[in-house]
Amino acid sequence: MAHQADARRHLDERGYSGPLIHNDNPLKLFEKAVRDRIVDSYYWKEQCFGLNAATLLDRAVELTCIGGTFGVGQKPTPFLCLAFKLLQLTPEREIIEFYLGKAGDEFKYLRLLAAFYVRVTYEKDEDVYTTLEPLLADSRKVRRRTREGWALTHVDEFVDDLLLKSRVCATTLPKLNPRTFLEDEGRLEPRESALGEELDELDAEDGEGEGEKKVKDEESSGDEGEAEDGSADGRNGDGARSEEDIKEEDEASDESMDGG
Repeated sequence: MAHQADARRHLDERGYSGPLIHNDNPLKLFEKAVRDRIVDSYYWKEQCFGLNAATLLDRAVELTCIGGTFGVGQKPTPFLCLAFKLLQLTPEREIIEFYLGKAGDEFKYLRLLAAFYVRVTYEKDEDVYTTLEPLLADSRKVRRRTREGWALTHVDEFVDDLLLKSRVCATTLPKLNPRTFLEDEGRLEPRESALGEELDELDAEDGEGEGEKKVKDEESSGDEGEAEDGSADGRNGDGARSEEDIKEEDEASDESMDGG
């Protein structure tokens, strides 16, 4: 699909004959207000003209931040403009996988651009999870442009937002069923944590610690019971006074009588 500087021709249903995503024109996956800001922006008109799936790579590797819109005028970021361009191009899945994989290992913002495109366009929930979850192991730092300014985040945090939140980068994301729902339906295998054996070892250590604490508590309660049995008021275990105490009390009483 050839690029048009204004891109509005592709939003005209009467002339649109391209592929559908989520049963609609891919460009309409962005809200109208956001679309208008993108096609009116300098970056879109000057930097996105004539791009295809290959040459878009040159622009993507120049990205220095992620984000949706910023400032009082809610201007679109280059990241959002390139995502909109991807929607216009609708590249083959192999190209997106290349962005996510080999190219993404070197260029983190390219990887996040592709991840955002996957979340917006992939129609099967299980495909979204199986494609994006491996990226949760990527902990590289990235800059995020917000409406108020700048923030520091990480690749895995952004991917986690894509999987859990309903709105990211000024875009309402298509509904995504929870992972547990897909597991119950047999559409996804239970996810194994990247920590794996380390978590098992921590659980084992916690179990041993609780066992030792229980033993100490039992020993402590036993000591307290013995102390109560030999209490200072001279009573035996069933609450009765000892014979020796009674004898001493009697002798003291006799001595006081004799003195009288």
